[in-house]
Amino acid sequence: MWSRIFARVANKYIPYISLPFGCVIGFIGYHLEGWISNRYTPGTAPVNQQREERLLENIDSTSIKEKHNPLEVNLSPSLST
Repeated sequence: MWSRIFARVANKYIPYISLPFGCVIGFIGYHLEGWISNRYTPGTAPVNQQREERLLENIDSTSIKEKHNPLEVNLSPSLST
């Protein structure tokens, strides 16, 4: 008898009881994690500037290297004869 009454009451009011507990636990966990962990992310250069630097490095390195055809380097043995 009591189990049926408890089940009916629990099903009806469990959202009203569990939501505040979940909010409190989430609030405490969020602030505890922020206090414990280091969330600092160092800044980086803008993407356009990184791209320009990479292109300049590639231009400097390609002037030294001899250009080659990838098909000549990675030719299959059956086609090399």
